[in-house]
Amino acid sequence: MSYVVIRTGGKQYRVSKGDLLDVEKLDVEEGKVITLDDVLLFVDDKKIKIGTPTLKTKVEAKVVSQFRGEKLRVGRFRHRKRHHKIMGHRQYLTKLEITGIEHV
Repeated sequence: MSYVVIRTGGKQYRVSKGDLLDVEKLDVEEGKVITLDDVLLFVDDKKIKIGTPTLKTKVEAKVVSQFRGEKLRVGRFRHRKRHHKIMGHRQYLTKLEITGIEHV
């Protein structure tokens, strides 16, 4: 089974063909196919390729949906003042389906 490590949105993800992945928001419409070319590692059954810093491997992914993640609660508390503040944040995310890995 082959897999790759890709970098998108400042984070690294280990993916293989058919995986569903939630990444930071990409400005692409739903249903479009995008190419991710920032591949850091390629692992096949018998060989391992490590990029310096990247490889010439391309990963094709289909944009399944654009959505917002779960709400994160952030709190601030000032002791001795009896003051506290709770804030929330919901990150915009993109769900991708990996459709193919093309290794050169």
